[in-house]
Amino acid sequence: MSSSRRQVPGVVTRLSARASPYHSAVTLFEDGNANQSSTSSSPERSKRIKLEVESKTSDLTPSTSLRETSPFLKLEEPISEEDPSSRVKAKSPKKPKPIQRSLDTPHPAPTRWKEAYDLIKEMRAQIVAPVDTMGCEQAQHKEKDPKDRRFAILVSLMLSSQTKDEVTDAAVEKLRDAVGGTLSVAAVISADDSTISNAIAKVGFWRRKTGYIKKTALRLRDDFDSEVPKTVDELCSLPGVGPKMAFLTLHVAWNLNHGIGVDVHVHRITNRLGWHQRSTTKPEETRLNLQSWLPIELHREINHMLVGFGQTICVPVGPKCDSCTLSTKGLCPSANTKSKSPRSPKKRKRQSSPDLERECGPEIDIAIES
Repeated sequence: MSSSRRQVPGVVTRLSARASPYHSAVTLFEDGNANQSSTSSSPERSKRIKLEVESKTSDLTPSTSLRETSPFLKLEEPISEEDPSSRVKAKSPKKPKPIQRSLDTPHPAPTRWKEAYDLIKEMRAQIVAPVDTMGCEQAQHKEKDPKDRRFAILVSLMLSSQTKDEVTDAAVEKLRDAVGGTLSVAAVISADDSTISNAIAKVGFWRRKTGYIKKTALRLRDDFDSEVPKTVDELCSLPGVGPKMAFLTLHVAWNLNHGIGVDVHVHRITNRLGWHQRSTTKPEETRLNLQSWLPIELHREINHMLVGFGQTICVPVGPKCDSCTLSTKGLCPSANTKSKSPRSPKKRKRQSSPDLERECGPEIDIAIES
């Protein structure tokens, strides 16, 4: 078969046959008008497409997008530059959850709590605890500017987490000297991280607190005009600041009584006294329980009072119950007044001579014959 002819309505296609160069039993058929179509039909097709695009795009704006789907062009709906679906929306920062201020059902006041409270207050008046001389209130006294005083109080509280007052007080002094003698927002921002780290290296979690202090200083400069905020929620939005620090900052820096600052001492002692119907496991549970029944005028002083009491008498391990008035009045269910008598060393019984003979075995006489 040299050639064949196929009739198509409106289109005439000539096919030519040739042997396959790869296998003799295979015959290949080619379009005989291939060369002609390449010279004649292609320009007509491209011209037709071009005219179609020009005719349909004459009324479109420059912002119109054309998408090509081979072998034809397809016009789609114009996409405006202001279309919100065409833009990627930036994620807004997650807002911190507001701090809970009260319980839905108030906690009942424990029996004889006022008597126990007054006795603790009497004992505290006779004791000088570390918090009295090295607490967060002392951090402000070497600053002249009111803003710097409030910032020094906040920094002291941030450093005090899981750190003894003696170590915190020394770290605040060293940090103040390291940043130029004034503990201000600008001085902390200007200082290198290594400078801050070296100054506070003895406090707990000093690496993490270095970042917290630097980020907090930047937030105060950018969002609060280098001033310490006056609300609990704003304070808790700062890096490394929790409810305890926020309430104590308001107490000391702004003289605002908005709640109770509950630390490990307040949490431990109130549970030992049985002031909670169910023992609390978190400081926030303790705070909400106390705030629901303790008179508001005592919210500020209870932290300072119980912290000093916990540092000197009701210590975490081996509390000095014999020195506590609450144990003798029967006001502390956790009191342990039973003094353990020291064990006397066991006396070794002297063995009698028969016993010794029995242990030594039979008696043997040795005689030498001459």
